[in-house]
Amino acid sequence: MAEKKDYSSLKAALEAQRNRIVEGLDHIERDNLKRSQRDAAGDLSGYSFHLADVATDNFDRELNLDLASSEQSLLNRVDGALQKLKDGTYGVCENCGKSIGLKRLKAVPYAELCIKCKEAEEKKPRRQ
Repeated sequence: MAEKKDYSSLKAALEAQRNRIVEGLDHIERDNLKRSQRDAAGDLSGYSFHLADVATDNFDRELNLDLASSEQSLLNRVDGALQKLKDGTYGVCENCGKSIGLKRLKAVPYAELCIKCKEAEEKKPRRQ
């Protein structure tokens, strides 16, 4: 099990990562998702858009939605790790209940599984 001093540096890393994710989500929301299609295209006229421009704008919007979804998922994992730090359950594998190695936590501070359980999970065939 990792020591308290190790957890304080991991907590700082989690908080810094959380701040970066929140700033990134704010940027995506402010610059892309809250703007209308006309504002995003810079079109001030009342004329219709060219279909290629509309398709590009739609693609960009969908890409940003996917990115925001991925970032939100990561934010949830980081928040979960911070809550576990408060609860005293941080660094415990959710699958087997054994300690997650410090090396793994330093690499992935929001890790929920020990390396053995994660490897086993990744070897399972995915359902489609």
